[in-house]
Amino acid sequence: MSTLMALIIVLAVLMTLIGGETGIRSFFSVLINTLLLILVAVFISWGISIPVLILIFIPLKLVTIIFLGTHDYQVAKNSFYSALIVCLIDSCLILGFQWLAQAAGLGPEAGEVLVGLSQMPGLSYPLIAVAVAIFSTLGAVAEAAVAMSSGLLEIKKHNPDISQHELLISGGKIGKDVLGTAMNTILFGMFGSFLSLFLWYFRLHYTLGEVLNEKLFVNEALIIMYSLIGVLLTVPLSTAFLARGMAKREVKNEDRR
Repeated sequence: MSTLMALIIVLAVLMTLIGGETGIRSFFSVLINTLLLILVAVFISWGISIPVLILIFIPLKLVTIIFLGTHDYQVAKNSFYSALIVCLIDSCLILGFQWLAQAAGLGPEAGEVLVGLSQMPGLSYPLIAVAVAIFSTLGAVAEAAVAMSSGLLEIKKHNPDISQHELLISGGKIGKDVLGTAMNTILFGMFGSFLSLFLWYFRLHYTLGEVLNEKLFVNEALIIMYSLIGVLLTVPLSTAFLARGMAKREVKNEDRR
């Protein structure tokens, strides 16, 4: 048994013991999302249009992340709509800033063989960079949307008489905590994955200008900024969606009475 397989089994057991049914669904969500990413890579290598793949797989990945990882349908529905809108807005920003950055492709640190792939016919590395950035932001956006919707729904359940204005205020307070943890998670994740590359820069005495113009670093830094912007947009949007949905539901219940 390989180390990877052993860790997958440990993860499955722990998620089942701690999360129960929701933990099992979340585990399968991770597996399905991994398969979806592999499918995206395979389809891109076959020459299928990258924009079409992005439009198809953004909703698919959000559905698997949110609906399989959440036991409450109302939370999942609100999170999905807010995350989808944020991802579409973030995608427009990514298209613009990736064009301005001109950092697509692989840097010299990737090796001569991989660098040569950047010039292969049929592979549009600018579009691949856009796809990588978009899919990298999905997890952070979906996590923030679920956290906001779950917290606000619990407040509403424990205090059914809370007004829409008070719910929005509570959402702002929850959002501050969500933003703090999400930003730290994104930043430390980037630093952990790029620690070896940072050592490369220091040992080879890269200047600050060389680091800031290095493709691998620039692409990773841009992905972090896209994720942070996505989380920032998710907090108010999720709060507004849930508060508005609650208000409409109360109006409908009053009309029935």
